[in-house]
Amino acid sequence: MNIVTEREAGSDAANPVGAPIPSTNVTTSSTEPAADQPSALLRAARQQPGDRVPVWFMRQAGRSLPEYFPVRGEGTILDAIQVPERATEITLQPVRRYGVDAAILFSDIVTPVWAVGFGIDITPGVGPECERPFRTVDDLSRLRPLDPDRDLGFQAETIRNLTAELSVPLIGFAGAPFTLAAYMVEGRPSKNHAKVKGLMAEQPELWHELCDRLADIAIATLRAQVEAGAAAVQLFDSWAGALHPDHYRRFVAPHSAKIMAALADLGVPRFHFGINTSELLDQFADVGADVVGVDWRTPLATARRRTGGRVALQGNLDPSLCLASWPVVEAEVRRILADNQGHPGHIFNLGHGVLPETDPDILAEVVKLVHAEGVANRPVDRSAAETPGPEPSVPGGEAGRR
Repeated sequence: MNIVTEREAGSDAANPVGAPIPSTNVTTSSTEPAADQPSALLRAARQQPGDRVPVWFMRQAGRSLPEYFPVRGEGTILDAIQVPERATEITLQPVRRYGVDAAILFSDIVTPVWAVGFGIDITPGVGPECERPFRTVDDLSRLRPLDPDRDLGFQAETIRNLTAELSVPLIGFAGAPFTLAAYMVEGRPSKNHAKVKGLMAEQPELWHELCDRLADIAIATLRAQVEAGAAAVQLFDSWAGALHPDHYRRFVAPHSAKIMAALADLGVPRFHFGINTSELLDQFADVGADVVGVDWRTPLATARRRTGGRVALQGNLDPSLCLASWPVVEAEVRRILADNQGHPGHIFNLGHGVLPETDPDILAEVVKLVHAEGVANRPVDRSAAETPGPEPSVPGGEAGRR
């Protein structure tokens, strides 16, 4: 499971892809809403008061669940997600075990780029790697437009399977242009993102062309997911926090804004997430998101001021603390709920993904506590808003470089 997605980076499992999927039913309490009530997650995403705070976990499916390994099979994540029955079962596992208020599609942010034949793969224990990283204008020819029916038909089938079984919303997702470009330009996960920043600053026209194509791929991916049945979508820009706010505004925000605008007519909540993005939260709200993810470094009250109350917030328990004893975790959950102060626009989550060594029983207790004590009925108040930054624009026109 890669650090930014519902991914697993390698295991010792020995179930070959195509073998019968073992039964892994885990009993848990139902999270089905009343027939005449929208789900807790969708209400919170729209900042509508509800009877509880909804909760789900990024990377809730995968290595932290023992029932995952018998289903996972051999090969990489890209092998597993091409078998809809496997991807369906893996997506359902945490919903059964935890009683969370949403499922998130078991897939990966690089799946569409892999599907169009760019030449990216996921190395177990490492993450996305490119044998030929993106370097020059000639590499644009390796990034053809995405045809969802031809390239991602297995994903649509998985989503249809899931929506037939789920009683909670399914979240689809895609990678934002900067984070995808970071893997494509660096050639592998990077700590300093030096190559991608260099391309961005030294060849801005090429950079915008690359990001525009990646935005088109994300749009096609997310629209296809919603058309297949996803009730919400999340745009992962996990590594955007490596950027200066001015650089984000010039080189990244316009492309994320293009994606969000292209999804507006679908009527589903649009989530936007990155880590270490405290100084970018206002811009994350400005690009058109309905929900902005907050990592554990920024208090929810601070995040709400920086986003001006324009968006719901998601977060923000430190994943590392979930490795501690329950009294420690319990205190942190209560602290975060208190920090939210009963605001209806709060979706409880971790500040990043579930760590593989996390005890599933701890997460199950987190869900119970949030459902029991979370308050989501305070009137929305935008009076303490900070001044938002300027609207993003793309060099060469509002629709982006073509």
